[in-house]
Amino acid sequence: MVLEKPQNPLVLKEVEIPEAKDFEVLIKISACGVCRTDLHIVDGELPNPCLPLIPGHQIIGKVEKIGPKVTKFKMGDLVGVPWLAETCHECEFCVTDRENLCDKAVFTGYLRPGGYAEYCTAHEDYTLKLPDPFPNELAPLLCAGLIGYRAFRLIGPAKTIGFYGFGSSAHILIQIAKELGREIYVFTRPGDTKTQEFAKSLGAVWAGGSNELPDVKLDAAILFAPLGELYPQALKAIKKGGKVISAGIHMSDIPSFPYSLLWEERTMSSVANLTRQDGKDFMELVKNIPIKTTVTFYPLEKANDALQSIRDGSLTASAVLIIS
Repeated sequence: MVLEKPQNPLVLKEVEIPEAKDFEVLIKISACGVCRTDLHIVDGELPNPCLPLIPGHQIIGKVEKIGPKVTKFKMGDLVGVPWLAETCHECEFCVTDRENLCDKAVFTGYLRPGGYAEYCTAHEDYTLKLPDPFPNELAPLLCAGLIGYRAFRLIGPAKTIGFYGFGSSAHILIQIAKELGREIYVFTRPGDTKTQEFAKSLGAVWAGGSNELPDVKLDAAILFAPLGELYPQALKAIKKGGKVISAGIHMSDIPSFPYSLLWEERTMSSVANLTRQDGKDFMELVKNIPIKTTVTFYPLEKANDALQSIRDGSLTASAVLIIS
């Protein structure tokens, strides 16, 4: 499924199977998660994608061929391909263990072809070895899970944590947070009792509208919904010294708010991309935590329908394309 021009539907096309270069593997794809970032690319909210583009960066598949200099994988290995596809290893961010901020980073399904297809290639250094079995319904772990995990790490030892928005990333992270002894408070669209009940079923100690406040002050909050207006709401909900972390790659403008909401050493921050170490650590973590995902499967040719379900908010959790 190919994006020829932003703000237009994807087009089903027959294309050549890509060739694996020196350090690349050719992957026969079984599934690819559909991410809100994909929607931002398709809707033209992220600039300058590499067109024509095959989107998708939550890829599960098996290695079908290996490039001549590949040493980390063999044919038949079960692998995952996340958002980060390549970094320069030379800029100030790469040499200080912050490759997620690399000046020349390349991203899967944005600046190189992704997983809305039967095959893709990926550099071996940026490909994750997956535990086998790793069923197709776990595809969202490769972005929604990873980005949520990075945001979770940034809030440190916070005990009480607010989740603003309860889509794919949040419903994965709540299971990890609960396993690690944290208490999660979920904020949804006002009146969305269905999602609030879903959050409680996964272990939320409280769930309500984003215009509400629980009875306790929170240590931290993570914004999953791309709505700038949620920042002031989250600041109202956290304690002195608390953190608000935005996990999205795109967000609407943040409205002005009184300084009193930020005072007392509250902080606002964002998560950008991920590192290879994030991926390795996360996969080790989930080996010991039985993650359950709620997904809706779509055939590849229905990718536009999957994107629309995220656009209009009709999907409770995650969409995954099944590649037959």
